[in-house]
Amino acid sequence: MRSTFSRTFFPAALLLLIALMLVGTSFQMLVRNYLTNQAFDSLENDGKAISSLASAYYSEGHSFGRDFYLNLSIASQVSDADAVIFDIKGRLLLCSDAPYGCDHQGWVIEQDAYIHQVLEQGIARHTGLFSGLYNDTRYVVSVPITDLQTGESLGIVMVSTPMRATLDVLDRLSDIYIFVSLLSVAVAVIIMSIFARHHSTPLREMARAARAFGHGNLEARVTVKPSYAQEVEELALAFNNMASSLQKSEYQRQEFVANVSHELKTPMTTIGGYIDGILDGTIPEERSRHYMQIVSDEIKRLSRLVRSMLDISQLQDQQGIPEEKMTRFDLEECAGRTLITFEQKILGKNLSVEVDMPEHPVYIRANQDYVTQVIYNLLDNAVKFCPDGGLLGLTIKEGPEKAYVTIANEGETIPPEELPLVFDRFHKTDKSRSQNRDGWGLGLYIVKTIVCSHGENISVSSRDGKTEFTFTMPLVN
Repeated sequence: MRSTFSRTFFPAALLLLIALMLVGTSFQMLVRNYLTNQAFDSLENDGKAISSLASAYYSEGHSFGRDFYLNLSIASQVSDADAVIFDIKGRLLLCSDAPYGCDHQGWVIEQDAYIHQVLEQGIARHTGLFSGLYNDTRYVVSVPITDLQTGESLGIVMVSTPMRATLDVLDRLSDIYIFVSLLSVAVAVIIMSIFARHHSTPLREMARAARAFGHGNLEARVTVKPSYAQEVEELALAFNNMASSLQKSEYQRQEFVANVSHELKTPMTTIGGYIDGILDGTIPEERSRHYMQIVSDEIKRLSRLVRSMLDISQLQDQQGIPEEKMTRFDLEECAGRTLITFEQKILGKNLSVEVDMPEHPVYIRANQDYVTQVIYNLLDNAVKFCPDGGLLGLTIKEGPEKAYVTIANEGETIPPEELPLVFDRFHKTDKSRSQNRDGWGLGLYIVKTIVCSHGENISVSSRDGKTEFTFTMPLVN
């Protein structure tokens, strides 16, 4: 399996090598062109100087005698270039390296076109090998010799210098560049290896934590260090948040299973015990109806539990209330109708009811059935825990964009440490309420789930013997 380093390094190294080759080739071409132009410019200046000297000698009626030979030899030595003079027919008359005669004297340029090119264009530049004249490739510049008085062409001066010096410079540059390139690649490998190892450390740490988390260690976390890069730090924090969320979900699942098991155990045991007692005759026939009624009540309670759990599951799966299930309705009318359903319970406990609502309709846009269930659950909770002769309150107020519904009751104050937990599943503030067979501890959890599904909020406060639940809904015109 290829590591992240190998996946990134080899393409990067290939790109680096290609870039170095392109830069090296471009640099070598630039240097070669520069040196070539320098050589041609220098040879052109030497050729023009020698051509002018030869023209002056000829115009003054002097022949190419000893003085001219000496000047030609000195000019050749100073310029470090070889000069050869040809007549108009291409015959070699004089070499700068042998002013008193050389083996090439009388040698003829076979290409007449070359002589004509020099005479017509005034100068010719080229590189190559002159077989029979020189044994090495050279930079060559040819300049015509003209009569200063008549302008007649007398011959040409060919000035040349070996290319070997330029090629040696280019070879040395190539050697140096190759060495520097290889050294750069080697240094890059070392540096990238160090950086890759440094940057892969947090990734290996996350992989280790993920493996530990996958094997059941829900406490596994990634240690975030200041030296981590920003992206790696964000990834580590995201992993830790995910792990915390999964740990919380797992604890909630375990708690949910434990609570459901606990809540189902008592009614199932009761139902089974009474049914067995009726079947085996332990319960007298005249009492069987009484105990069958108890069994029926327990079954209805189990049915309500299943229905509540299905409602919660449906709301969580929807992840919000679909727009097509939202309607515009009067919140006051909805709350009033729901309050009336508790008339018997209110009268049975001789409760006082305070209702505070605007004198005009308060329209909201929400799912009416769900909002009715929220108000019903909160009123049911308030009536249940309000002492006989206590006070029950229902208040609706309008804000700039939201309607605020508050349901309050007198009774025992909920401890501050219990307030954040009242909306949890199966949570019962009073542990002795396990004997209270009217509830499962799901009512407030359903309330919060419905309110949050509308994108709204619900809060609770409890002080000085008064508990208030307040939730919001969006107002519409």
